[in-house]
Amino acid sequence: MEHVMNIPEHPTLIRRMLDSRVRKVAASGPVLAANLSFYSHRCGRLECRCHHAGPLHNSQHVTCKQDGKTHTVYVPKDLVPEVRAWTAQHKRLKTLLHEIHLLTLALIRTHSQHQRRRAGRT
Repeated sequence: MEHVMNIPEHPTLIRRMLDSRVRKVAASGPVLAANLSFYSHRCGRLECRCHHAGPLHNSQHVTCKQDGKTHTVYVPKDLVPEVRAWTAQHKRLKTLLHEIHLLTLALIRTHSQHQRRRAGRT
């Protein structure tokens, strides 16, 4: 995930940005760390239109990793809008956590420099 963010140099500004993102981390609903995919396929019924040059069936599934293995789960058509929202929620949280990570690193990097500046002023 390549994310470009302008990080200020002053710790107070960094903390302000960090606090803002931490407040946004609360999930407003279910979170699904999976990919929603759509595909066309032939069913197993010989009498079906898809076996006689007719249109294929459209379906959708989510794919995710569990215990190092890839799992695929069928998603019913009426659940697609919700599943789409759940995967979007995961993406939003993942981006926020990455920004929090970057800001926290910046806070650590600027801490000693800011402390030296403050000591010189007193």
